[in-house]
Amino acid sequence: MPTNILMPALSPTMEKGNLAKWLKKEGDKVKSGDVIAEIETDKATMEVEAVDEGTLAKIVVPAGTQDVAVNSVIAVLAGEGEDVKAAGAAAPAKPQAAAPAKAPEKKPASSTDLGSTRDRIISAQVGQGQLAMTRPAAAPQDEAKKSPHPEEPAVAPAKAGVSKGESGQRTFSSPLARRLAKEAGIDLTRVEGSGPHGRVIARDIADAKSGKGLRAPGAAPATAPAAGAPSIAPSLSDQQVRALYEEGSYDFVPHDQMRKVIAQRLTASVQTVPHFYLTMDCDIGKLTAAREEINAGAPKDKDGKPAYKLSVNDFVIKALALALQRVPNANVSWTEAGLLRHKHSDIGVAVALPGGLITPIIHQAETRSLSAISNAMRDLAARARARKLKPHEYQGGTSSVSNLGMYGIKDFTAVINPPQSTILAVGTGEERAVVRGGQIVPATIMSVTLS
Repeated sequence: MPTNILMPALSPTMEKGNLAKWLKKEGDKVKSGDVIAEIETDKATMEVEAVDEGTLAKIVVPAGTQDVAVNSVIAVLAGEGEDVKAAGAAAPAKPQAAAPAKAPEKKPASSTDLGSTRDRIISAQVGQGQLAMTRPAAAPQDEAKKSPHPEEPAVAPAKAGVSKGESGQRTFSSPLARRLAKEAGIDLTRVEGSGPHGRVIARDIADAKSGKGLRAPGAAPATAPAAGAPSIAPSLSDQQVRALYEEGSYDFVPHDQMRKVIAQRLTASVQTVPHFYLTMDCDIGKLTAAREEINAGAPKDKDGKPAYKLSVNDFVIKALALALQRVPNANVSWTEAGLLRHKHSDIGVAVALPGGLITPIIHQAETRSLSAISNAMRDLAARARARKLKPHEYQGGTSSVSNLGMYGIKDFTAVINPPQSTILAVGTGEERAVVRGGQIVPATIMSVTLS
């Protein structure tokens, strides 16, 4: 039987990727270990090797296709002695790309929507900065009987009805409020709720009839929609943001996969990791003098190029690695069951890329010489910018360094990269006036902030 070639998962968190290039064409012979394609993830471009031997019968996903789901069929391989044409004809006709997210349709909530929509529970699990959404359907329930009282008793939001507005925001409401809104022809998603957790109740419908408590079409509710959820201010929809600016006064640049993932993971980090910041000034006069002396004594190759050229950042990486060894309780990762106290200091270093950044890792940095750290960092940074890093070269790590000193930034704070528990933000080294022995003297000072 023909063999399906599937979209590989090139990292533990990968759900989809872009098929950048095919290195084999239909009809080509393929051997085990041959590189057949290049896949772009959010962090790197990686090669895909064939596992089986045969003839490439059909390319299902053409080069350049974006957001291809992991484990979907990208090509079909005919084995030895098999009919290549028959294998190709039996292949899926269309590429199995992950369906792009669609903007919610702009239509008012119908009476059917208001009467039949039931609550859904959104369970968000953040792991390595990745958000997984599940929506189990709730059990159906009968329409509530009309209450003789002007107000019905408060009901937990999980048992209230849910309506979706144009912006995708959910409106929680009681059965009586839904019936009254239906009878009055009121769009429930525009009503400001005054019940528990922003739930719309009968009193709010009465106010809405007189024009009170109505939001503009598409506006987001002012209160949190779910019980137990953090009270986070709702963001504007794409349409609402664009409406603030004159059409034609801006250029629209779609997000690539890297920027989307960075946004997800950093948002998850600041929402789930309790950040606090420790800032201090370092006198690096002796460091800069040692750097100049070491670089001047570096051996040269036959072309006269030095074997290494240390940067201030190389010293920072080494210093952080040694500090984590001296304070092992800081060299940890959090899990719900317990702490992972790491034996080595694996230091990630933020490297800027077009449209984002990546943090390649210097493994066991505490055991490496400054020259070894410098050369390793140079190699990792070059391959990072070419998106040629392998997953183990940028995943994990026990802490990170983010250095903006080369841009003249005096000090800043950086966002922790889970599952790490710290990150060191490094500012520029500059001459400042300091007091020593009662005298004002110049010194080379560098400010650093540990998150």
